[in-house]
Amino acid sequence: MASDLKIDHREKAYTLLYAYADKIIKLIQVQMDHLTMPQCPLYEEVLDTQMFGLSRQIDFAVKLGLVDEKDGKELLNSVEKKLSALHEASMKKS
Repeated sequence: MASDLKIDHREKAYTLLYAYADKIIKLIQVQMDHLTMPQCPLYEEVLDTQMFGLSRQIDFAVKLGLVDEKDGKELLNSVEKKLSALHEASMKKS
């Protein structure tokens, strides 16, 4: 029973972290498409704030034993790569 509960919490933690990562990507995509250019301080502020928030949430989940540290780092790296690709695509459109 306790192991089932721990697995359930782990699954919820991963689901929430991946949803937050997806939200960041979508937020930046919308911002790049409609509002600001990547060189804009507002863009950088949103990106920095959101990525910091995600990294803190991952750290918290790792400390609770809900997320493997390697998985957390992979998630952050994945988001950074996707955001970099969005940035490059935006620069090509300009």
